[in-house]
Amino acid sequence: MEEGTRAKKTIFVGNIANDVDEATLLETFAPFGDIIEVQIPPASADPNRQTEERHKGYGFITFSSPADTQDAIDNMDLNELKGRVLRVNLARPSKLPIQGAGNKAIWESEDWLKQHAKPLARSGGAALRAQPSDGQGGAEDESEANEAPMEE
Repeated sequence: MEEGTRAKKTIFVGNIANDVDEATLLETFAPFGDIIEVQIPPASADPNRQTEERHKGYGFITFSSPADTQDAIDNMDLNELKGRVLRVNLARPSKLPIQGAGNKAIWESEDWLKQHAKPLARSGGAALRAQPSDGQGGAEDESEANEAPMEE
């Protein structure tokens, strides 16, 4: 399924109570159309850390058609579920990098380098390599220091 089409069929359901699970959301939103998927992100990715919350307080529901999605938004936004007023709207795509990108640094991308990197001659790096450093251990620096004794 195309990502743009999928985004228009997925709703964000915010402010859900701690005792609400995927089955509860499925049961609550089923009257508005065929549901393809229900997701509630877990509260903590660290299994060693015990928290009272089982999820982050929001979930996503994907319907089979955009019309069903709009019906769910129209009927459930600002409606109550288990003592909490729900916020229901169209889900927006995540701003996080795509999963396949891995752990690559941004400057490893050819496009980024073309846009932001300067040639070595323009960056000042070439000039620094050609000049000896100021007293940082070059052979010329040592010979000059031996020829001119320091005054006390």
